[in-house]
Amino acid sequence: MITTPSVPRRPRWRSLALLALCLAPLLWPLQHLAERYYRSELAGQNRQTLDLYVANLLGTLHRYEVLPQILGELPALRNLLVEPEDPQAIAKANQLLAEISSQTGAEVMYLIDANGNTVATSNWDKSDSFVGRNFAFRPYFSEAMAGKLGRFFGLGTTSGKRGYYFAAPVIENGKTMGVLVVKVDLDHTERLWGNTPEQLLTTDNNGVVILTSRPDWRFKATRELSPQERQDIFAILPYPTRDLQPLNLDMNAWLVQTQIIDETGWSVNILAPRTLVDRPVRTVLAIGGATLLVVMLLISLMMQRRRHYLDRIAFEAKARRELEGRVVERTRDLEGLNQRLRKEVLEREHAQQELVRAQDDLVQAGKLSALGTMSASISHELNQPLAAIRSYAENAEVLLDHQRLDDARGNLKLINELTGRMSSIIAHLRAFARRDRHAPESVALQPALDDALALLAKRRRSMEVELIRDLPAATLWVEAGETRLRQVLGNLLANALDALTEKGPPRRLWLSAQSTAEGVTVYIRDNGPGFCMEALGRAGEPFYTTKTRTQGLGLGLAICDTLIRAFGGELLFANHKEGGALITLRLRAGAPGVSLQASEDSRS
Repeated sequence: MITTPSVPRRPRWRSLALLALCLAPLLWPLQHLAERYYRSELAGQNRQTLDLYVANLLGTLHRYEVLPQILGELPALRNLLVEPEDPQAIAKANQLLAEISSQTGAEVMYLIDANGNTVATSNWDKSDSFVGRNFAFRPYFSEAMAGKLGRFFGLGTTSGKRGYYFAAPVIENGKTMGVLVVKVDLDHTERLWGNTPEQLLTTDNNGVVILTSRPDWRFKATRELSPQERQDIFAILPYPTRDLQPLNLDMNAWLVQTQIIDETGWSVNILAPRTLVDRPVRTVLAIGGATLLVVMLLISLMMQRRRHYLDRIAFEAKARRELEGRVVERTRDLEGLNQRLRKEVLEREHAQQELVRAQDDLVQAGKLSALGTMSASISHELNQPLAAIRSYAENAEVLLDHQRLDDARGNLKLINELTGRMSSIIAHLRAFARRDRHAPESVALQPALDDALALLAKRRRSMEVELIRDLPAATLWVEAGETRLRQVLGNLLANALDALTEKGPPRRLWLSAQSTAEGVTVYIRDNGPGFCMEALGRAGEPFYTTKTRTQGLGLGLAICDTLIRAFGGELLFANHKEGGALITLRLRAGAPGVSLQASEDSRS
């Protein structure tokens, strides 16, 4: 019997390999989509981190930005520039700068004369003292001498420490006498970054790394510097070396995001290793390849016998669980990160609310302090009608016993008028003491003036002060806070009465207001001794007062000046040409509202 040889069949695995070659191109779009997704996720996370870091850096700089301008107004520093050889003036200026530097956390503060020589510094008693050093070559000096706010980042030529410098001119009688410089330590901004795969890289306008989380990158150039740039760098010496080495970074290994700080000209970059994207992309490709393998296995299992059916179902379930587990893990990580970011945002908002609350408490304390000062007068205002009410009530009881009803009815009518007067006094107190809203609103000026006068009416009458009013009949509306405007007017009128205590009769107080194109202007004038020259320059400073400690702490006019500036207005102090003090209050005009009734004191 002759048997024909059987034709060999094509191996099944060869067919599977051919199928795999056909399906393999599907992995390319999967890789592209996964890379775009994880790149977008990483960019979003890094953008938030970069924004937080830049906000922290700007917050540090803004905290010290106005400090040189404020310190330049201090008399102790101005006197030293006028008399630079006075040992007492030098010692006083050094001690003052050291105390302010310790309180504000600044690295160092120093005063430079017009020639660039340091005449006073907060580190006068240190081994690396700046006293006698000449910093005329620094750009912040020339900028400040030109009347601008000087800015500069560089390495201290004496201390060898990095810092950001703010410099402001010290001007006396229109002439620039010198420059006040504040150096800010930025080392802690690097330490805030922490140990993360992402790296911080901050460069200045020369492209040189000045802040970084990698110490070996510091003070290296990210681009080629021209000869002119190298000459400019040599002139101002901002870096520890004159031969700047290039920062040879393989940009293909990093994902870079940049934010420009216009105020300083810096570029803040966050560099994320590309492996942070490549690793999950490879995971996705592995999952895609596994899925492709599963598909091929499914096809092969469909070609196999029935007995392998249950094994195939188990393999599919296992692959699905692995995929879902990875997705759940990634989702959990992202949710945790979002919760931390939300917590940080809530903490920042809470801190801002606490700051606003503290400012409100300070203003409220000022109002309560003013009420305490007026308490004796207010107590007398209430005790008088109370005593009269008691007397009228006792008389009414006797009159009723004698059936004198008309006389008793007259006593009751007088009691009713006295209680109305007490209610008016208490209403003024409650309007003055309650808290105000933060946002400016349209407030009627005349009722606010009347309330302030009503609270001081008893004191004014006891001092025999003649009140001369020149207010328009139409209600003037201003942009302000209702109770805060009453506090300002009350403090200004109380100060005017304080000044009149030093003068004998006749005592006069002029109160006038007018509407102008710029807004509403209020004038408060007295015929007292007026302001001395020192008081004219320092009347708005906190804790400056010409009174004794028992009479005041010197916060009244400072609080008034702060509140008026918050309204967008201006408070000016001067002496009237006919004698006495003249206080000018300028406010923005408000939208007309409902006119209020004048107070009892103004009607009388």
